[in-house]
Formats: sequence, structure tokens, C-alpha cells
Amino acid sequence: MRALIQRVSRAEVRIGGETAGRIGPGMLVLVGVGKQDTPAAGRALAEKIAHLRIFADDQGKMNRSLVETGGGALVVSQFTLYADCRRGRRPSYGEAAGAAQAEPLYEGFVQSLRDLLGSERVKTGRFQAMMEVELVNDGPVTLLVDSDPLS
Repeated sequence: MRALIQRVSRAEVRIGGETAGRIGPGMLVLVGVGKQDTPAAGRALAEKIAHLRIFADDQGKMNRSLVETGGGALVVSQFTLYADCRRGRRPSYGEAAGAAQAEPLYEGFVQSLRDLLGSERVKTGRFQAMMEVELVNDGPVTLLVDSDPLS
């Protein structure tokens, strides 16, 4: 699994003009599922994200996690994180998991994050929906996190 994380002041996802999820300070988490991913990879990624120290402490250093700050997480499925752009001009999505495989793994990741942070702090879009994502990147801080320990 791959996650593109952005530390945000606020973020919102809309589907068909209706707000599906909204958070204040916290993280926008765009999540892609690869063909080789497993439920264990989703749990490990959720653990990593919840405890990633990217929020300022009292001295202004990035030393606090989402668990410690009490911030929210807005999780949005994003299969394009597995795009391969090395050849030609059209991205290839050959390493992205198909919807039947990806959806339960995505939902498992979301549940793992809810188990760590509490359900009220984790908001989502809708799997496979066309979504509009609006955010205010705080910092800016943007990180790519991969569940593969060799990446």
C-alpha cells in the first residue's frame, strides 16, 4: 500500500457536490492499493501513519503524532498512486490492485486507523467515486509512505 500524506489545517472531500468527509487540523491521507498488498500491510501502514511525528511540539519541531495531537484524518482512495510514468506519456496502472481486491484492503486500512484514533476522528470519501478534494496544506508537509519495508 502507498499513502501520500499531507499535513493540513483543514480538508474536505465532496461527492456530487455533497460533503462526504471534513476535518480540521490533521492529515489528508491518499491511499493506493497494489496487487501484492495484504491486510497486514494495511494494518502496518495505519500504525505508521497514526504515529508519524509530523506535528510541531512546544519548541516548533516536528515531534508529535496524530495520536498525540488529537487531529483528524481524511482518507481518500487513490489508485493513481500506483501509476508508472516511466514509459511513454500515458501512465500505466498495471501494479494497482483491481477494485475487487483493493476495496476490502482499503476498508481494512480505514478500520485499522479508526481503531488507533477513534472513529470520530477518521473521515473518508467513497471508494471508486469521482471526488473533489479540497485542502489547506500546513507547512507545506507532504510525505509518501509505503507499506513495503524495502521501498
